[in-house]
Amino acid sequence: MEEELNYSTVVFKNGGQPPKEKNKDSTIYSTVKAKGAATTAPTDGEPAAHSQHFCLLAVCLAIVCVLLVASISAIIYMSVVMNKQEANFNNVKTENQQLIREKSTLENKTEELRRDREDLNWTLNVILKFKTFPVNEFCPEKKCQPCREGWIRFQEKCYLFYERGAPWKEWEQSQSFCLNNNADLVVIDSLQEQEFVVNHTKFYYDEHHGYWIGLRQIENSKDWLWVGGRNDTLGYWGEEQLADAGPCALMIPKKNPTASWDPANCKMLNKFICESDILTRSK
Repeated sequence: MEEELNYSTVVFKNGGQPPKEKNKDSTIYSTVKAKGAATTAPTDGEPAAHSQHFCLLAVCLAIVCVLLVASISAIIYMSVVMNKQEANFNNVKTENQQLIREKSTLENKTEELRRDREDLNWTLNVILKFKTFPVNEFCPEKKCQPCREGWIRFQEKCYLFYERGAPWKEWEQSQSFCLNNNADLVVIDSLQEQEFVVNHTKFYYDEHHGYWIGLRQIENSKDWLWVGGRNDTLGYWGEEQLADAGPCALMIPKKNPTASWDPANCKMLNKFICESDILTRSK
């Protein structure tokens, strides 16, 4: 690397007198070799100031780093906590749904057990009505049925339509036959039951004969009572009287269900209908 050269001008004066003539050139050039750029020597206070600034900067950076690390740690911790809480919430939600399903299952089972208990109590009450329970009639081949053989089920009742040949029976004889079979002459509770009974009766002998039902008129009264003691409120009487007038109700086949009853003489011989409770309600 070439060295930098500096030039300087030196002027010599002769006794202060003006020159008589102008010299061509009285300037003498000399070459000065510079060893290096001149620098100003630092004072004693500057290094201390720089050191203080550096320490302050380092402290600030350290604080920032600590805060940054603390913030990151806090964020990570909160994230872990939130994830754990979310997992716990999902677990609780799943367990809650499982408990709801189990509760519903238990409620269904409880309801099923309640119905089974009521059905068993019903069956027990029916059995207790018999002095000697006819097992073979209700449970052929050890499989119990709601009704005995030869009886027809409708809703929660069993019906026996007496279809034997003559001689038939008076009203009292018919009721006694039903009682001997732990039943009564039929009691009509609704139009649906009335239609069911009418649809299962058959015309026989003549238009004056029919089927005795469990309805009878009280002596010296216009009221009609069923065998259970309840007043009749249906009144499905025919428009014209067919048989000899009397205080016992006869159902005439092939008539309009709402106009098929006839007040007949209780001594008249007719077929009849028995009614009893079903043995089992689960089938």
